[in-house]
Amino acid sequence: MTLDDVAELTWKVLPATPKTIENYRGAYKRNLKANLGSKKIGEISRAEILNNLAGLQPPNYFQTLMALRVIYREALAREIVNDSPPAKIRPPRINPKPQKFLTWEQVRDQNFGKHDSHIKFLALHGLRWGEAVALSADDIKDGVVNITKSKYGPTKSKAGIRKVPYMGFFKPFPKSRRAIANKLSESEVTIHSLRKTYAYFLKTNKVHVTTAAKFMGHSNPLVTLKIYTLVLDDEVETVGNELRDAIYRHSMKE
Repeated sequence: MTLDDVAELTWKVLPATPKTIENYRGAYKRNLKANLGSKKIGEISRAEILNNLAGLQPPNYFQTLMALRVIYREALAREIVNDSPPAKIRPPRINPKPQKFLTWEQVRDQNFGKHDSHIKFLALHGLRWGEAVALSADDIKDGVVNITKSKYGPTKSKAGIRKVPYMGFFKPFPKSRRAIANKLSESEVTIHSLRKTYAYFLKTNKVHVTTAAKFMGHSNPLVTLKIYTLVLDDEVETVGNELRDAIYRHSMKE
């Protein structure tokens, strides 16, 4: 069987979310299919795989390697091959840079053109892109947004099924994210970074981190806490002034 044959078989049976399978399929198509897809899977060498991975940026390299590993894992399970060359390739070290995000005030004060409502809605509700695309007006009732599904099917996890306060700006989302992503890129942020906008909005409005975790669909509050620990430069100055005022008030009582 060729690598293409096993890859297509793998996508059909892989026990993963539709989003993960879509990401693996895309990485395979971009980086492996042209050079290795038509080759018999048992005849592909580690050197050939490394040559195809060479030059990829670490995140792309990592995802492509993971896609290849699950393909070979399926091939091993079906006794199509006796060895997995990608299992012996070390993944790249990824050092993510702190992701920039806009505060709600910055989003509020900008006009994003025809996607202004979409962007403001995401900033005030924290939905993932797939959840937003699947949302309809029927899901908003009595001041609450009911999040029960994604465009890929179920939500990312059980915690993804949730309710959040409706803050306005809803209009149906387009199926493609490209136009909205391009508009946000002008401010050097991404669609996903609007979830940080939402988390920071909750934090600055004194919403407890465990409540924020439920609103964001995080199964682990520690994920939310990482966002809650983000501190902007002007926040340092503001908190410093508040602490100095507190000390002054305390000394005046003495």
